[in-house]
Amino acid sequence: MTTLAATSLTLADWAKRLDPEGRIAAVAELLSQSNEILSDCMFKEGNLPTGDRVVIRTGLPTAYWRALNQGIPSSKSTTAQVDEACGMLEARSEVDKDLAMLNGNTAQFRLSEDAAFLEAMNQTMATTLFYGNPATDPKQFLGLAPRYSDIGVGSPNNAQNIISAGGADATTNTSIYLVVWGDNTVYCPFPKGSKAGLLHEDLGEQTVYNSDGTRMQALATRYQWKNGLVVKDWRYVVRICNINTAHLIAQSDTQAATAATAIIKLMLRALYRVPNLSMGRAAFYMNRTVHEGLSIAALDKTQYVLKINEGMTLYGTPQSWLSFLGVPLRKNDAIVTTEAVVA
Repeated sequence: MTTLAATSLTLADWAKRLDPEGRIAAVAELLSQSNEILSDCMFKEGNLPTGDRVVIRTGLPTAYWRALNQGIPSSKSTTAQVDEACGMLEARSEVDKDLAMLNGNTAQFRLSEDAAFLEAMNQTMATTLFYGNPATDPKQFLGLAPRYSDIGVGSPNNAQNIISAGGADATTNTSIYLVVWGDNTVYCPFPKGSKAGLLHEDLGEQTVYNSDGTRMQALATRYQWKNGLVVKDWRYVVRICNINTAHLIAQSDTQAATAATAIIKLMLRALYRVPNLSMGRAAFYMNRTVHEGLSIAALDKTQYVLKINEGMTLYGTPQSWLSFLGVPLRKNDAIVTTEAVVA
């Protein structure tokens, strides 16, 4: 007896995608997310087959005051090389050819499955941009949260760009990330000689093997995304961590307003951690809960730093969007509310 793998589409799955007239129905994508960081990322071809090697200034030369008829010693600057690796995200779909061809809806059926795979790729990539950690999974690239996770004694220099909101409950804990995208600040490399973005490859009809060694004809599709993250200058990312979301969604309007005001002040501090905002394209990234709380705060006309921009263009697309002192606030469902407390 042959047992179908849980990853194989069945006749029951096919039937669930039909409308009363026998056509492939539009699927309500209840599992879709909003991860606007994927629209903002600056993609750049790396200079290595596996990623990008960057050169960072680590020390300045010494300048001396000189007196007449006296010389000065020579000096020099110092640099360091850092290799940032790219990860290779892949997925593969194999649908029984006869199942896909039932009722003559082959193209529509495969398209409905493609949409789910593309959403899964997007969600995984967005999550990795924030939380990827080669220490726990060597196949991933290093995300923002692990890079900015230490504010203790003896912590690295980038601890200056980690601002704690004081929350201490990991069940309601989240962060806001300020990122300035640019050639010399922060960008996403793809391996030298490869293509940027998500690759969708229709492999056509193939003979595939089941777990028991039997064969069948299937229509195969391959999805691939080679990507990494380079923080060339750590000063152009700021993490506001330990935000207690319970205060933002509290029943008391006063408590919620107090929490939003506190976050606004921390966002102002974050902007002042960045040496020069004109070095690239800046944006704040937060989850839906925090974005909602700040949107409500924007309705309070006693403050003018948060603004709802009605029907204005953001990055070339007409839409309504929230900004803080001109810097857009972007929703990202990949940012969780159960982050470990940064201490």
